[in-house]
Amino acid sequence: MHRFFADPETSDENLFRLSDAEAHHALKVLRLRAGDAAEAIYRGARYLVRLEILSSGEPVLIPLENLPSTEPRLSVTLFQGLPKGDKMDLIVQKSVEIGIGRIVPVLFSRCVARPDEKESMKKTQRWQRISLEAAKQSGRCVIPEVIPPVSLSSLPEHISGCEAVAVPWEECEHGGPQAFVRSHPSLSALGIVIGPEGGISGDEADMLRSIGCETVTLGKRILRTETAGIAALSVFFGLYGEME
Repeated sequence: MHRFFADPETSDENLFRLSDAEAHHALKVLRLRAGDAAEAIYRGARYLVRLEILSSGEPVLIPLENLPSTEPRLSVTLFQGLPKGDKMDLIVQKSVEIGIGRIVPVLFSRCVARPDEKESMKKTQRWQRISLEAAKQSGRCVIPEVIPPVSLSSLPEHISGCEAVAVPWEECEHGGPQAFVRSHPSLSALGIVIGPEGGISGDEADMLRSIGCETVTLGKRILRTETAGIAALSVFFGLYGEME
């Protein structure tokens, strides 16, 4: 069934309006007609809706019933070391599909990519569009936010909303996700920090531990940066019961 995010600024509880882009997609791309059923997301809630077309030609959605939420109980923020090329596109897409709550690109010392402010904003807009499309495809009730890249030194302020933060690190030899979950059996907000292609340096690992993060191992194999976050997110969601 087709899904749409209602425009929260122009919609109300009885009638959902669409952005120009969503309206064009509904009528011109999907070729929906009056009376067709769809799903709509409005202010984080999910609805079964019926498409109607006003006399002006504007498509609107009429809510028929509430549908169960698809959002995980555990809110996870991914602090992703900024990779080179278009790897971040894949990371955003797959993380959103799995259930990420927020994505924060981080500039570590070994990051090859060093976009200036203008390029950062352009990339962030692209990542946010990818987040929107992935949220629609996977039936999410929210569009996870992707913010512009931040410096490692500013990380303390960005992790402040997390109750615990795990740092998968290839030099950590003991204590994997299961041990982490045993130490934090009930969380509502988790952070996961992933290094860039060159990994996290020893000094950076020490800095992260000094602000309350915990290094963990993901096993004996070294994962690429575009794999590590997706793997860690899946493992933690599984251990915290979010894959049931």
